[in-house]
Amino acid sequence: MDVLGIDIGGSYIKGAIVDVRTGELRSECLQVETPQPATPQAIIEATHKLVKLFNWHGLMGCGFPAVIQAGVAKTAANIDSLWIGIDVQKQLQQATGCPGSVLNDADAAGLAEMEFGAGEGRSGTVLVLTLGTGIGSALFSQGELVPNLELGCLPINGAPAEHYAAAAVRSREKLSWQAWAQRLNLFLNHVERLFSPELIIIGGGISCEYKTFFPQLKIESDLLPAHFFNQAGIVGAACFAAEKSHA
Repeated sequence: MDVLGIDIGGSYIKGAIVDVRTGELRSECLQVETPQPATPQAIIEATHKLVKLFNWHGLMGCGFPAVIQAGVAKTAANIDSLWIGIDVQKQLQQATGCPGSVLNDADAAGLAEMEFGAGEGRSGTVLVLTLGTGIGSALFSQGELVPNLELGCLPINGAPAEHYAAAAVRSREKLSWQAWAQRLNLFLNHVERLFSPELIIIGGGISCEYKTFFPQLKIESDLLPAHFFNQAGIVGAACFAAEKSHA
């Protein structure tokens, strides 16, 4: 079964057609820039544009950078605050004409990694972190998702962790890999004390560079890069929509 997966992020909106039985992409991954300011109308229009590039009219799943409850955005991380209270699922369905589901973007990435990726077959407590414009987080206990965990908001040195240790911070502040890894390690030590995960999976675009910074991280948990790297959110969003359509 093929489903269109969409991942709305702070910098880009990405998408691909996914075989939800295997997690494999059935098309090229396409992207458009996330509009700035990232208002509801602007993002809806950009997402519609992306869907049209695929000439897609079927089931669609979307990962969205917010706490999502019953399709409604309850927060707005790295997007305009006008999103709060909006039924994202309904707005996307109306704009694209595609039935589907919406969930938190990091939760989507986590679902992909647990089903087909680095977390496949792992029980216990698993934490998936996506490092990009912000820090997304997905927590799994015995294979079950604890939705809408927003660890990027945790305070580190007086600021939200994602303003201190996100991948975008390394570029923006021109930090060396070593200096940024020290920041990331501080954050990882903090979440280890809170959740005692047996495995931490690092995703997001920067996970492609894991060989550069993983050796500098000193944590107790097992540490793995995301199998799907920056495409995990696309795969997970598609799989989530397929599951919901059969519920």
